[in-house]
Amino acid sequence: MKTASGAFLAGALVLALSAPSTAATPERVSVTGEIIDSWCYLTEIMYPEGSAHHECALWCAAGGVPVGLRADDGTVYIILKIGDEATSVANPRLMKIQSHEVSVEGDVFMRDGFNYLVIDRVANDAGIVNLTHDDYGIQPSGE
Repeated sequence: MKTASGAFLAGALVLALSAPSTAATPERVSVTGEIIDSWCYLTEIMYPEGSAHHECALWCAAGGVPVGLRADDGTVYIILKIGDEATSVANPRLMKIQSHEVSVEGDVFMRDGFNYLVIDRVANDAGIVNLTHDDYGIQPSGE
């Protein structure tokens, strides 16, 4: 009996995992936080925030690493698009605000534990306010 119930549960799990998931529904948001390099932030390969990481974040973004926004509440969003621009990878507009504290408006799509952000408007750009280079030095950029 244990074998049959185990097989049933395994079969149900396979069916549940292979079932197509529903499309994510956007939620309108206003978010304030720092534009971040998602790779260094996720891996902690080096200190990933503020002025200490600015140069490295530019190189990562130019190389195609997804740019994110770490909100003041700690939530991280992967930025899919900004404004009406078609370019998402190495987007010049995102490069100009890398490591800046910004307030943005847009739509968030939440799916499978990830937050994806489509930015309509940058409402405020305070520049780089997280001055971490005094404590962490300037992080190398692969010179």
